[in-house]
Amino acid sequence: MNNNWKSLVLVGVLSAATTLGAYKLLDLDTKEVVFNESAPSAFSKLTTNIEGAPLGTPTDFTLAAEKTVHSVVHIKSKMTQKSVSRRQPDIFDFFGDDLGGLNRRGAQPQEASGSGVIISADGIIVTNNHVVADSDELEVILDDKRSFNAKVIATDPNTDIAVIQIKAENLPFLTFANSDDIRVGEWVLAVGNPFNLESTVTAGIISAKGRSIGILNEARNGNANASPLEAFIQTDAAVNPGNSGGALVNLKGELIGINTAIASQTGSFTGYSFAVPTSIVKKVTGDLLKFGNVQRGYLGVIIQEVNGKVAEELDLKVNQGVYIEKFSDANSSAKAAGLKIGDVITKIDGVEVKSSPKLQEMVARHRPGEAVQVVAIDKDGKVKTVNVVLKNLSGTNSIVKADVNSEIKIEELGVKIGSLSSNEKSKLGLKGGAKILSVDENGRFAQNGIEEGFVITKIDEEPISNANDFAEKMNGRKGRVRLKGTYPQEPGSSYYYEFNIR
Repeated sequence: MNNNWKSLVLVGVLSAATTLGAYKLLDLDTKEVVFNESAPSAFSKLTTNIEGAPLGTPTDFTLAAEKTVHSVVHIKSKMTQKSVSRRQPDIFDFFGDDLGGLNRRGAQPQEASGSGVIISADGIIVTNNHVVADSDELEVILDDKRSFNAKVIATDPNTDIAVIQIKAENLPFLTFANSDDIRVGEWVLAVGNPFNLESTVTAGIISAKGRSIGILNEARNGNANASPLEAFIQTDAAVNPGNSGGALVNLKGELIGINTAIASQTGSFTGYSFAVPTSIVKKVTGDLLKFGNVQRGYLGVIIQEVNGKVAEELDLKVNQGVYIEKFSDANSSAKAAGLKIGDVITKIDGVEVKSSPKLQEMVARHRPGEAVQVVAIDKDGKVKTVNVVLKNLSGTNSIVKADVNSEIKIEELGVKIGSLSSNEKSKLGLKGGAKILSVDENGRFAQNGIEEGFVITKIDEEPISNANDFAEKMNGRKGRVRLKGTYPQEPGSSYYYEFNIR
């Protein structure tokens, strides 16, 4: 990445951590969302969206703007910024009676602002993950000024997409266009709430497709299993902090992307903005609603983008495509299908693949167990076509739903706990744990400084697998107890708390 991109910032980003809860809002075993899609049509080469207008007629943006503004919402997020006076225990913390937690934590209220897009009449809204990250309370303000509390259904930090819902009916919503059909140079509108200015519309053109800028690498947070996916639509429509999660639409007022990032050294718009295309938004949103997490298939390859220089260095027979450097593991689905190290992938499901982001996007549209058709050129220049059955990160073809368990209340500790979802465990790089859902201010946990959101990973060095495991290990326990865990909003942190149970 060259130096010009080092100052890329997320639009309106105000927190680096991620909120991954609130699955109880929907029955994830049965919930389906019916995406409202436009009928496929060829894009006109005219410079206008007015039917029958002659070539060169000035473009009219009013139709698209009127269709869009009623379906884009203003999201206000209230959160508590945690502060810590020390991270590691010292000798005085291990002695005495009820000395409290080993980490003294403070709290400062903060507010964030962003946008969202209504995608169904019953109040399902898609936005950016960073808009709702670490939120304690979400307020959604509609274009007609009505206000609702919202709950997070699920999030995917790998694509910076989140789904929330408000309790409302008969809401206006946007239909999905096929983002594969958009063309560089096509007019688009960005609709959102920059700088808390509600229902703001800006115009621009599509500058590039399938752009990867490395901005979602922070989704890894030290987790080797995280797989940020970037294939942004780049535009020159003015987008600023507060536009995050808003709509990018074509001149028919159809959704083609979710505005997510800007290229800027100041934090404000300086020429380019980036949106997650609907090809990704639709897949991710559908998975979050149905399963509670994203079901993403993998080829199981380590890849390198091919250009003229790479082709010459590696003596390849093609100048464009994606080169297979090696297989990620012995169970690679690509290897099992007959692809070889040194092959150059040129097509996925009939679509040309000229870049790594495009390959990742095409594969990520599929779930584990589904097959993709791969066209590749080997070292001798021979073309081969194979069907690859995709696997998940665990190396199986299975669908793995979020682990959503009911709350467990432990009266003697004054706490409610729940299990981590698969998405949360992946995000935090944990094999298990029990998260604190709520804390009674007069309870044992509160008295010792343990706060809501804390994830317990060990009791007296015994690993915790889930909420039931924690409850069982605490049942009947007396004497001094030492808890170890982390706060998700502080990736990589380790906290220790000790107290007596009489």
